[in-house]
Amino acid sequence: MKTILWATLSANGNYAQSSPENPPKKEAFDDFVKHARAAGNLIVGRRTFEGMLGSGGVVGGPFTGLDIVVVSKNAEEFPGVTVARSPQEALNYLQQKGHQTALIGAGADLHNAFLGQGLVDELIFNVAPVLEGKGYNLLIDKENYQYKDVQLLNFMPLGGGVVQMHYAIAH
Repeated sequence: MKTILWATLSANGNYAQSSPENPPKKEAFDDFVKHARAAGNLIVGRRTFEGMLGSGGVVGGPFTGLDIVVVSKNAEEFPGVTVARSPQEALNYLQQKGHQTALIGAGADLHNAFLGQGLVDELIFNVAPVLEGKGYNLLIDKENYQYKDVQLLNFMPLGGGVVQMHYAIAH
């Protein structure tokens, strides 16, 4: 199964943070929905999922009908979604359901968990035309300096100043 990590980055390279005061760029959000619908699933962390619920983005929204997996060690059950205790458990569940691709659209902590465990095949970064003073970074290893080669598969403007870069990770 191919695993794709999807994230929006700020123009200065931080993991872009969104909130009601700073919503995601429409072009980036529309692209996220397109990729989730194409995969038929979405893996998120508990905080991201709760944010989606709070904005009405799951029930009756663009993610209706998708296999949604919330990865959390201590989350209670959510109606209509599956809770997995680890990244690997989330991937195992989606593979058992017959999915060919898994889309990780989580927060920085969960993205870093997937990257750190070597569970990501491709990266889709949408770079938004914003600068952030304080932000999170995507890391393949929190302890050491490591490098992984990536291969640029595609890049394109999405509109509104958002540019997408699509990479494959060398394994």
